[in-house]
Amino acid sequence: MKSVRITAPALVGVCLLVATLALARGGNVEQQVTALNDEVAQAYLKGDTSALEKYFADDVTIIHSDGKLITKAEEIENFKSGALKFESIDVHERKLRVYGDTAVASLLASIKGTSNGKPFSGDIRNTRVWVKQMGNWKVVSFQITRVAPASQ
Repeated sequence: MKSVRITAPALVGVCLLVATLALARGGNVEQQVTALNDEVAQAYLKGDTSALEKYFADDVTIIHSDGKLITKAEEIENFKSGALKFESIDVHERKLRVYGDTAVASLLASIKGTSNGKPFSGDIRNTRVWVKQMGNWKVVSFQITRVAPASQ
């Protein structure tokens, strides 16, 4: 399976352009949610808490790969404090399913970063549930699961 690696600044520019065009033209739901999902991934790379504030519902359920359940405020604080930093997020596979005003986005990605100063890397599966609330798409649930390395 091919992996596409795009530099963060280029990906941010493309994501913002796609999101703007999709939303301005009313784009279909798949285009809108895909662009928003990419914006959230870029926010994670840049530690951009304003994007997390904007796109995460106040009552979002966030489950990290260690099984820890955290709130929106805790997730934002992880980035503000520098406790969580991403160096790269390389997406290998994406799937999006839409059910009216709800969309389920899942992906397979390789990630690299630090958590509380300790490096981490590996493959993860990530699922975000988006719901359209008062005309805006919001993440209401987000879960990350580590993918076990392939046995040799």
